[in-house]
Amino acid sequence: MKLENTGLEEEIIDLKPLDHVTAKHAFIRAGQWDYERVTYDYRIDSDEKGITYYIRIQGYAVEGDVDRGDAVIQMLTPLLGKHYYPHGVEYGEEENFPSDIVERAKSHISQLKTEINQLKQ
Repeated sequence: MKLENTGLEEEIIDLKPLDHVTAKHAFIRAGQWDYERVTYDYRIDSDEKGITYYIRIQGYAVEGDVDRGDAVIQMLTPLLGKHYYPHGVEYGEEENFPSDIVERAKSHISQLKTEINQLKQ
């Protein structure tokens, strides 16, 4: 599910401060990158048996190289996904997302967006 109108998809930010602020908000980049793209995931635990939700934030380099650490990243629209053990994460619009999970995801992204804005001042 796309989490639209968060304002995050309008952000352009250097990779190093982006890595710092996403890590501060418990988003994990780990090995999810290549020379031109980055992906950050945030895990949302659920009371549902065998179900975990993830916020996924992606971006691509408009300048520089992610591998060298000198990239400038254009953020994309965040996604909310549902992990079905052992099959994987589904991000489709046909998935059913509880309203409390959607609100938690939006709130977390809003906090991240606020901090990114503070970095730009």
